[in-house]
Amino acid sequence: MSTCARCSGESASDAATTWCKDCERLYDQWSRRHAKDIVWQALAGTVIVSAVGLGLPLLGIGKLIGAVGAFAGFGTVYGLARVTRRKRRQQFLQAPLPRAYLPVPK
Repeated sequence: MSTCARCSGESASDAATTWCKDCERLYDQWSRRHAKDIVWQALAGTVIVSAVGLGLPLLGIGKLIGAVGAFAGFGTVYGLARVTRRKRRQQFLQAPLPRAYLPVPK
């Protein structure tokens, strides 16, 4: 058993994260308030696909570039999702623990 990096309670050592189940559950509930983040990520990916995948072949550049545009759009969405997830996790870490939060002893 190891200690949770957020609340100093006990967490399972075989877990993929260093947080306990309670902190992960609280983070999951908190992060649902920011579900609209996917909108601007998808919009940015669509702009990349449109510009590279559709715009460049119309200008006479090869069709292979159009296929690369789809991968560039996916990479944009994936990269922005990772950056946003990291930013939201840091925001959650800076938020104080609820007043009545007490880790359950096991």
